[in-house]
Amino acid sequence: METIKSFKGLPLDTIKSFKGLPMDTMKSFKGYGKVNEADDREFRRKTRKRLIIIAVSAVLLVAIVGIIIGVMVSKHGNNASSSTTPSDSIKAMCSVTRYPDSCYSSISSAKGANLTNDPEELFKFSLTVAADALSKISALTDTFTIPSNDKRLEEALKDCKALFDDAIDRLNDSLASMQAGHEEKILTPSKIDDLKTWLSAAVTDQETCLDGFEGTTGDIKVKMEKAMVDSMHFTSNSLAIVAGILGILEKLNFPIHRKLLATTATVHYPVWATTAQRRALLQDSRRWTPNVTVAQDGSGQVKTIKEAIELVPKKNADPFVIRIKEGVYKENVVVDKSKWNVMMFGDGMNKTVIDGSLNFIDGTPTFSTATFVVTGRRFMAKDMGFRNSAGPQKHQAVALRAGSDRSVFYRCSFDGFQDTLYAHSLRQFYRECDIIGTVDFIFGDASVIFQDCRIMPREPLPNQMNTITAQGKKDPNENTGISIQGCTITPYDKLTRPTYLGRPWKDYSTTIVMQSEIGAVVDPAGWLPWVLGMVPPDTISYAEYQNTGPGSSVAGRVTWPGYKPAISADEANKYTVESFLKGSDWIPEGGVEFQSNLGSVIEG
Repeated sequence: METIKSFKGLPLDTIKSFKGLPMDTMKSFKGYGKVNEADDREFRRKTRKRLIIIAVSAVLLVAIVGIIIGVMVSKHGNNASSSTTPSDSIKAMCSVTRYPDSCYSSISSAKGANLTNDPEELFKFSLTVAADALSKISALTDTFTIPSNDKRLEEALKDCKALFDDAIDRLNDSLASMQAGHEEKILTPSKIDDLKTWLSAAVTDQETCLDGFEGTTGDIKVKMEKAMVDSMHFTSNSLAIVAGILGILEKLNFPIHRKLLATTATVHYPVWATTAQRRALLQDSRRWTPNVTVAQDGSGQVKTIKEAIELVPKKNADPFVIRIKEGVYKENVVVDKSKWNVMMFGDGMNKTVIDGSLNFIDGTPTFSTATFVVTGRRFMAKDMGFRNSAGPQKHQAVALRAGSDRSVFYRCSFDGFQDTLYAHSLRQFYRECDIIGTVDFIFGDASVIFQDCRIMPREPLPNQMNTITAQGKKDPNENTGISIQGCTITPYDKLTRPTYLGRPWKDYSTTIVMQSEIGAVVDPAGWLPWVLGMVPPDTISYAEYQNTGPGSSVAGRVTWPGYKPAISADEANKYTVESFLKGSDWIPEGGVEFQSNLGSVIEG
């Protein structure tokens, strides 16, 4: 009766569909009325038998699949797990570093490092030991006794503490990106580029600390250099490991990781705004809807730019738009690392101007002389001027210091003398900007491209020579450099002193000038050594490509081993937006027209 009840209410078409069932099955349903008890018992027995067979088969199938996968992983995905010890993996990783002994000893002594041979996991240990070393050095800055008459030394130590904190943040950002959800922690090419950028900045931060002791008294710089050996070596080691991770994985036979490396990357930053929103904002300033307006005449919500910055929420995930009306704003402004996604626009690069006068001669380290400082990620400025009016007699006096990752400056001016624009670290893009200065007036260790900009050397002090660039790459594994593409180099005023394209500030200094119009203002030698009469180290990377204009001839250029008067298109393309900044992914969000490679122009 139970079987019959189970068919009550079935449509006639459904019942007819049973006509093709096997005869023994059909017998159990014959007449659809009274069921033969013997047939019913036989049906139940066969059904139970079939269910048991299906269940056993399923269990066996799962077991077989598991065995097959295990064998495949053993043979093709993780040979290192069975044949490579943690010590072997650490040695293989450290072999690509500049300081293999300190690399091995620091990672192998870290708690838990002897429990894994996975290079990705061991890389995380390298980040941890570097961050720990930096934390110790940061605390050390508070222990020194400073002479009351050495203001510059006091400021230098303050800068060091801030720089160490920034470097620790870079390491923690790197570590956090490796500990995110499973898909996000995969070492994709984009993730590797991010890690190299952040770790390059951590290297730069520490080097900048030591640079700040120029002109100070006593032996504190020597003490700091000695104390910083571990933190600098450990950070360099982490950078070298991530730069060489593909080779390490191959050496240790981790092909599964290799496969994962080929996957498409995801964006690791909060969404700033949709591309359409940002394009709309930039196409017409009237369509920008400011969160706050700055006006000296009281027609806005605030009168100073500092007040506007204070209104930006910390780690803001949405664009915070600040309108700055025409005027000269005499203030020093800091957009610190907690202020994300700030967009500023003025009434024109010569109408809305921020003006300061901090300088080296009066006792401020170069790092802190900047009129405008931005370190919060994804900053954008448009139609604004940044000026340091200290004058040439005050030597180093920065108009803008930028350490904002994925920052964009569009139709802005940077006006100063020595050290005008400090492109300190991380990824930066400048388009249609005016840059005016004398000695090293574009300098720093960022990954930075200047496109369609007007670069204008001006008259320096009588004993000085103009140098447009001074790039500060210290470590060979950094992905930093200065790329000047499609710009014009012409004098700002009457010049009586020689002008050069640049000079190498650090051992791995990297600069290229390409597809630009170089005026007669540039000396035929083209480049100047950091120390007159000395040939720069072979490790620098300087080049020119397809430049025009009366100053573009390379016939009389320097003959340094690290300088190339002509390079191939493939070499030049490495320093374009698409390759050098991976900017084709993030610059369009700002609505800024840019040249992606050597030929194409992309509208924002």
